[in-house]
Amino acid sequence: MLKAVKFGSHIKEIRIHLCPTGRASKGIRDFIEKNYVTIKSSNPNSPILIRECSGVQPRLWARYEYGEENSVSLTDLSDSDVAKKFEALIK
Repeated sequence: MLKAVKFGSHIKEIRIHLCPTGRASKGIRDFIEKNYVTIKSSNPNSPILIRECSGVQPRLWARYEYGEENSVSLTDLSDSDVAKKFEALIK
């Protein structure tokens, strides 16, 4: 489980795309199940968008100040690997 993570003011939005049944998205589904409540309660005013679509490859986006975006692939990662990618993206 991820420790309470407070986003900096430079983070404007977190967006997650995943497949609700695909094996490649298992890690992000597990990560969301274990950590979403903690992350959202630590950042109540920050949008965290979760988009499910059959067959889509799992991906995590962060939108920063001035419209800058960065994303990472989460294909076939475990929930602990997803946590590492998540922490790196929000720094």
